[in-house]
Amino acid sequence: MNEIEEAVADAHRREWAFVLAATARVTGDLDLAEECVQDAYLAALDAWTRDGVPGKPGAWLTRTATRKALDLLRRDRVFRAKLPLLVELDVEPDPDMSLTDEPDEIPDDRLRLIFTCCHPALAREAQVALTLRLVCGVATPDISRAFLVSETTMAARLTRAKKKIAAARIPYRVPGAADLPERLDAVLSVIHLLYTTGHTAPSGAGLVRADLVDRAVELARMLLALMPDEPEVRGLLALLLLTDARRAARTDAEGRLVLLEDQDRSLWDRAAIAEGRDLAVAAFRTGRVGRYAVQAAIASLHAVTPTDWPQVVGLYDLLLRIWPSPVVALNRAVAVAMVEGPEKALAEVARLAADDRLAGYHYLPAVRADLLRRLSRFGEAADAYRAAIALADNEAEREFLESRLAEVSG
Repeated sequence: MNEIEEAVADAHRREWAFVLAATARVTGDLDLAEECVQDAYLAALDAWTRDGVPGKPGAWLTRTATRKALDLLRRDRVFRAKLPLLVELDVEPDPDMSLTDEPDEIPDDRLRLIFTCCHPALAREAQVALTLRLVCGVATPDISRAFLVSETTMAARLTRAKKKIAAARIPYRVPGAADLPERLDAVLSVIHLLYTTGHTAPSGAGLVRADLVDRAVELARMLLALMPDEPEVRGLLALLLLTDARRAARTDAEGRLVLLEDQDRSLWDRAAIAEGRDLAVAAFRTGRVGRYAVQAAIASLHAVTPTDWPQVVGLYDLLLRIWPSPVVALNRAVAVAMVEGPEKALAEVARLAADDRLAGYHYLPAVRADLLRRLSRFGEAADAYRAAIALADNEAEREFLESRLAEVSG
């Protein structure tokens, strides 16, 4: 990859959400906006090779995309004006299709567009997946891993969601204040998945995608400013801050993964931990405790030494009642191993292996391998490590698993 290609790739990682949101405000049509933004990135390859990389790549891309969008809209208006209307349309154009009807309700284009994509007419998974793809620029393979489905299945879901938007003439407009709570849970899911996709990148060489992590934290802060009385918004921001506080200690100088118990805690961001704890406590005091507040409480326990593992198990029990997810159950099994030993946890992992939703989830065999290693069942552990390595696409995680495989094999 040459210097210009790297600059365009970096601009895609950092600027996609800004460029698409600004272009969508002009078009009122996400499909058209996405097409224009993709064309702008392609144009950048030639223009930047010829003229050099601009000082503000995002501004250049936004200007290029919006100009193309305006040209297409003008061309369409001229075409409609000159062409006799031979067939009357069954449905009149919807005046509410504009994204700019209520510009002051949501102060940031990206957050505004996330709320717009999370339309209740779409299925919840479609809302979240479509927003991650279009607004946050997350690749379809990475979204499929987050949802524990195949890439083909996720691509089909995204296509169906776009078709439903077009067929049902779902308006792309800023929701009013009364509509925000109805869409809040989906928006929280988007920001959380955006964060987790960056916290441990599904693929690539680095463990963390800092651009996605920072974007998620920024969006969570904006959401809290918009809806300060929602406890789950506080819980989400608390969870992100408490988890991200460990970022500097999660890898060593060579980029190798460092487990929680082996991390240099002096590298943790104490200010972020203090802010996260305050937000988590405030969320619990409302009496309306949701899954993000509970996860924040678990993350808060991991921020002290020693970790109160019995309390962690109790919080996972509460989280499972609120959010009965097999991933939560797997995390609970890890905590059970710290309280009741690996043998008890291994039995729970064996039950989870029968859940089809965890097929292809590399943390399942990775957890099983670690429990078997701790039980000195090295042959079985080696097989489980090989299964986890075959499913892991992140190089830092794969290298860690390979080192453990070498340990149990030796």
